[in-house]
Amino acid sequence: MHGEYKVPGGKLVVVDVDVVDGALRHARVAGDFFLEPDEALDAVNGALEGAPADTDAAGLAARVEAALPEGTVMYGLTAEGVGIAVRRALAHATDWTDYDWQLVHEGPQPPALHMALDEVLTAEVAAGRRPPTLRVWEWASPAVIIGSFQSLRNEVDPEGARRHGVDVVRRISGGGAMFVEPGNTITYSLSVPEALVQGLSFQDSYAYLDDWVLGALGDMGVRAWYQPLNDIATDQGKIAGAAQKRIVGPDGAPGAVLHHVTMAYDIDADKMLEVLRIGKEKLSDKGTRSAKKRVDPLRRQTGLPREAVIGRMVDSFRARYGLTQGKVTDGELARAQELARTKFTAPEWVARVP
Repeated sequence: MHGEYKVPGGKLVVVDVDVVDGALRHARVAGDFFLEPDEALDAVNGALEGAPADTDAAGLAARVEAALPEGTVMYGLTAEGVGIAVRRALAHATDWTDYDWQLVHEGPQPPALHMALDEVLTAEVAAGRRPPTLRVWEWASPAVIIGSFQSLRNEVDPEGARRHGVDVVRRISGGGAMFVEPGNTITYSLSVPEALVQGLSFQDSYAYLDDWVLGALGDMGVRAWYQPLNDIATDQGKIAGAAQKRIVGPDGAPGAVLHHVTMAYDIDADKMLEVLRIGKEKLSDKGTRSAKKRVDPLRRQTGLPREAVIGRMVDSFRARYGLTQGKVTDGELARAQELARTKFTAPEWVARVP
């Protein structure tokens, strides 16, 4: 069995391993990482030998750590990364380059339709009728998007939303509220087969699916990192938040994962604070006294037009994994429009947690 895992901010770890009578055998770790001394690699392989095949990634990492010679130095490699690569091998996980990726980047759409498109396109990936898809959103109007489990009254000031013409919609994924305005926000979705994140914990899947955009930001001079569970941050502040939803395939078959990210290109912080109810408790673990300081827009950090930032992100993805231009089909659009009407604009959904 063969497994690969790109350590976030690090290097590729490759594991080939057999399972004999319920135990790992003939494990061989490789990759483009750096490791000193040389004999540490034999220690890593030896630590995996004989481990029960149901050992989780943390347990495998502990075995590796215990076996390393004193003074071992790893560059681009972690014991946790080895453990995850083994679990991905055992789960028959796929890699980004195993797929023909499709880009969908169309004109501005209403917020509720964006919510519906996420659900429809990811369900199509789960059913095998659509290739893995990177969809870049364009917003037709300002909006607040609240997480699936958030309280509407606790998150949104209805008077402020009405005054500023802000639509309020609820997405199918968890996480926190996002304030978006056309021209000030960069939002994208990844709809991927579940096999791509096999062997990863829920938290690790966020880092794994965010890694490409960290590279794209780095190419634009922005030193960004993944901040658990679902933020992308810089030393100037948060620039993006991610959320996920698992969608089951037909008849219980392996499904798909929706991973969507909203990035602040620019922001009207005063308007945001009039629309969102951001409590002191939410800010208390962020190490800041003001909600305005929590987000540092990409416009200032890159000095590039929004369209250029998006273009460079797409180019970076294409260079890594390949990407062909696609579109939302007529059938997908019709289903999304119906879902936007019956679900995502319905009070029963928007206020399902009052």
